[in-house]
Amino acid sequence: MTMKAKHKYSTSSFYPACFLLAREMRLIGINRTNSRRCEFIFEDSSEREQLLQDFSFAPDNDPAVLVDARRLITAIKVLKEKLYQDR
Repeated sequence: MTMKAKHKYSTSSFYPACFLLAREMRLIGINRTNSRRCEFIFEDSSEREQLLQDFSFAPDNDPAVLVDARRLITAIKVLKEKLYQDR
């Protein structure tokens, strides 16, 4: 039995990455390409493109971009912790 390779999506933009994490996309790693910039690597999904489209272009208060504040704060904390660990 062979394992199917999982598709990945990466971004170096912090707040879109927080949004994806708050919307339950699975973070699989951080690529520290250089000392000043990191890439957040997610397991890609069929919803990712629409999530990012909504994040960037949906009107204010559109249900597509509304997330629970606690989930967003948790996502920000998780990404910051991962950024600063092992430095």
